[in-house]
Amino acid sequence: MLQQRIVRTGIAALCLFLSFSITCFAADYQHSLDIEKMHFSWSVNGDQLAVKISAPTTGWVAIGFNPTDKMKDADIVIGYVKDGKVKIEDDFGMAATLHKSDTKIGGSENVTVVGGSEENGITTLEFTLPLNSGDDKDTVIDPAADTVVIVGYGGDRDSFRMKHVFRETLTVNLGNGQKK
Repeated sequence: MLQQRIVRTGIAALCLFLSFSITCFAADYQHSLDIEKMHFSWSVNGDQLAVKISAPTTGWVAIGFNPTDKMKDADIVIGYVKDGKVKIEDDFGMAATLHKSDTKIGGSENVTVVGGSEENGITTLEFTLPLNSGDDKDTVIDPAADTVVIVGYGGDRDSFRMKHVFRETLTVNLGNGQKK
């Protein structure tokens, strides 16, 4: 009887240890949300926002911050993975349904690629961006305030010219992870 209790206790402790270890290694980001078929994870690290975003596409995946009307005025990060290489662009929402690369309209590229993959029909991008880049083509992101976030993805083609097949707008407090 005592031997069975020790074995059960040992197994429970091992399971707890394994569960804790897996959780620790999987917890690269402070917060995460599922938005229909998309997944958005993020952490605020000092003056940087670390982002991981994925969607069921072999085309582009995008996220934008603080639009005033659909895409207008949003700080948009859009990218895809082709032949194992990540291509990310820092864009600005020129109008409700138009965005352009910051560098083509007088801004600068302020996104740092961390990684990305395209596996089993899912594209994942990881990057960091400054909370306040000082670039007038980027929005200031205040992690203590509510942030309007737009997400979307295109069809199965590596082209920024392809229109989205999915888009969603949500409001999130990036500091505490609460979706409104």
